[in-house]
Amino acid sequence: MQEKGTISIHTENIFPIIKKFLYSDTEIFLRELVSNAVDATQKIKRLAALGQYNGNLGDVRVEIAFDEEKKTITISDNGIGMTAEEIKKYINQIAFSGATEFMEKFKEAKDANEIIGRFGLGFYSAFMVADKVEIETLSYQEGAEPAHWVCDGSTEFEITEGSLAERGTEITLHINEESKEFLSKYRLQEILDKYCRFLPVPIKFGTKTESVEDGVDEEGKPKYTSVEVDNIINDTNPIWTKAPAELKDEDYLDFYKQLYPFSEDPLFWIHLNVDYPFNLTGVLYFPKLKKDFEIQRNKIKLFSRQVFITDEVKDIVPEFLMLLHGVIDSPDIPLNVSRSFLQADSNVKKINSYITKKVGDKLAELFKNDRKAYEEKWTDIGLFVKYGIISEDKFYDKAKDFALLTNTAKENFTLTEYKDKVEGTQTDKDGQLVYLYTNDPSKQDAFIQSANKKGYDVLLMDSPIDSHFISHLEQKLEKTQLKRVDADVADKLIKKDESPETVLTEEQSNKVKEIFDKAINKPAYKVEIESLHPEELPVTVTMDEFMRRMKDMAAMGGGMGFYGSMPDNYKVVVNGNHKLISRILQDENTDVQAQLAKQAFDLALLSQGLLTGAELTEFVNRSVNLI
Repeated sequence: MQEKGTISIHTENIFPIIKKFLYSDTEIFLRELVSNAVDATQKIKRLAALGQYNGNLGDVRVEIAFDEEKKTITISDNGIGMTAEEIKKYINQIAFSGATEFMEKFKEAKDANEIIGRFGLGFYSAFMVADKVEIETLSYQEGAEPAHWVCDGSTEFEITEGSLAERGTEITLHINEESKEFLSKYRLQEILDKYCRFLPVPIKFGTKTESVEDGVDEEGKPKYTSVEVDNIINDTNPIWTKAPAELKDEDYLDFYKQLYPFSEDPLFWIHLNVDYPFNLTGVLYFPKLKKDFEIQRNKIKLFSRQVFITDEVKDIVPEFLMLLHGVIDSPDIPLNVSRSFLQADSNVKKINSYITKKVGDKLAELFKNDRKAYEEKWTDIGLFVKYGIISEDKFYDKAKDFALLTNTAKENFTLTEYKDKVEGTQTDKDGQLVYLYTNDPSKQDAFIQSANKKGYDVLLMDSPIDSHFISHLEQKLEKTQLKRVDADVADKLIKKDESPETVLTEEQSNKVKEIFDKAINKPAYKVEIESLHPEELPVTVTMDEFMRRMKDMAAMGGGMGFYGSMPDNYKVVVNGNHKLISRILQDENTDVQAQLAKQAFDLALLSQGLLTGAELTEFVNRSVNLI
């Protein structure tokens, strides 16, 4: 048997284009060839199970070997193999059935995967790294003869009689000069770990040394000896392929450690398993995040039939769940996907909705079954739930029943419970319900205490996305607004009909304003005289709720850049009913008046963390002199 021929491409040579265009993603050649080998082994197992192959199956596996001196990498399997006719059909024809279209379209492609996936070029990705590719193969069919195929990266190929004595296929790549990096045990192991760790057929890559028990020593302690064993790089039956009933918590935790060796244990997990209207399995873990968005080194991994595809899952997983960890496996997503495919595919949209629903159901179940445990995890869970509420209306409909508001006393309330708690005391004269919150209890403690004295409750809103969450709540909750506790003095935060009697005449109020304006001498600080409860602080510095919130959003990158660049402006509220103000008016020494006014103002700044640098030093020195 000997035949030479030309691969039927009615256009310019395709191989230089494959090499050049796909060069940046060359490592996927190994994934493609190992995946093909796995398919071949699974097919022989299926034929045996159906009674269509009666030979000895043997130890079905895929093996990868390399020879640095000969500059070769070999991928071999004992799967179904091919006849010479099948080589011509599958390697020379089918793989290039889309070649003409490929030549027209390749310039438009956004990435390497898009080309390979759309045009069936998986096998030919070998030519990204090889000058010559050889196939030795023997079909499982009775009486089949071994065949040998060789191609040097041109459209010329040659088929001759092969030398393989047992069923299967062996592909040898003669690695080109630019791709010598792949002739390294470390580099190949790295690629196999990335793409092939969970393939359903054992993958052997060389051997490794293991210690095994070998009798006991004189003291009766076990002795160990070193033995060389096959280095099987994959777990053929990962947990997402099993039924949840078969698994214990330890199995999920062990798998998490396998995926993310340096991470803390997750809070809980969701086992995905659906076969209609699409196929999807997987396990998603809720990690411990605390208050900051961690750098996302642990991403969700996307598989197709246990072959790793990508960890860029933006279109498959709802954006608010991108901080989850774990794996998703769907045969409905082709092995080689591109961003444009994911965005357009209807199955992907269904998967996205399904995952949102499953996460909502799981959180609702946790809340209902063990509220105490749920509340303990809320610091971590809250970030996901709030992000989901902001970004997905459908998720809000579910989440409003298990989203929690936490107050400064560390008590947790659902949205309905909190409304019931504060409605009686925190409704203003216009029937508007006002929720007060702090984003920094240590800095805003004086304001919190003032609010508490009036019987008001204060919520804790100190996560990175709370500025957006607050605005979203105002849109969703009827006749409800949220104000930061330091947005005004306590008497003015929730406007009621009653207000304390004024002890200052209009002339005295004007005099006090003049003294403070002169003492402060800062255009950004606007002085106002108010009649407050005599026990309230003499001076309070606040920033308007709207302006401060816009600035917070600008700092978070919320599209409010205009506000972020505006100068800070503050309101200085002087409590005309405080005895210090009477004392300032009674003192005829203008220097003493100015000193007391400045001292009261600096104390207000100090309580807000706004007194720094030279002004803080001046305040300390002045305080010492006053003592």
